[in-house]
Amino acid sequence: MTADKPSRLSIYLLAGVATSNSIFTECKIKLENLFQTDGYETAIHVIFPYGDASRSLVRQVLEVKSDLSNRLTAGRIGGQHALSKIKQTLSGERLLLIGHSGGGAAAYQAAKMLYEQDEIADFRIVQIGSPRTPIEPKLQEHVSYFHSIDSLGKPNDPISRIGTWGGWSKSKYAMPKWNRMKYAPGYVEGIPTVGGHADYFRHTQDYTDQEAVCNLDKTIDRMRGWLKGWV
Repeated sequence: MTADKPSRLSIYLLAGVATSNSIFTECKIKLENLFQTDGYETAIHVIFPYGDASRSLVRQVLEVKSDLSNRLTAGRIGGQHALSKIKQTLSGERLLLIGHSGGGAAAYQAAKMLYEQDEIADFRIVQIGSPRTPIEPKLQEHVSYFHSIDSLGKPNDPISRIGTWGGWSKSKYAMPKWNRMKYAPGYVEGIPTVGGHADYFRHTQDYTDQEAVCNLDKTIDRMRGWLKGWV
């Protein structure tokens, strides 16, 4: 950490639908230790933008859908809920949002609203196993996206195939062409995890590869690599 960077960092972990209350328990501990080692004082909060596993799954899925669009008429239900929770606890000048599944969509929408309201300028968003939410070009470099891949490097998380980043691109002299990455996050990477969509934050033996590296450590390692230079 350089001397000109503030020492306080607000971190929010955002869960997806039908998620247990313990999903981020070990992740939170590891993040606290890592950032403390780097000289940061962290305030880490967990948010359930769509409620926990006790709430109606159908209702939660419909609410996630409202966060997958940048249309002005979109409800952004999870994003609005996350925004409210963040405003209640936000401290410091730097903000890191880490969202799993639908929580990644809510994280982006909440950060976008904070940015547009001039509440925060220095922030990063990490989407993990999330539906594809179109990112505004001015915010793309603030956002990273990680998804699970198999041993052959092929995507194997069905949730990461929902939605689209595509859009039409045109030049002065050419016909419009479909660009599937036009509204993609600034950084996209696959993680070879053991298991599936619900397992990015697993740390037990069942979710450890042949090199004795668990899913959680892989996820945090990829995230830290992208954040290098910012923290």
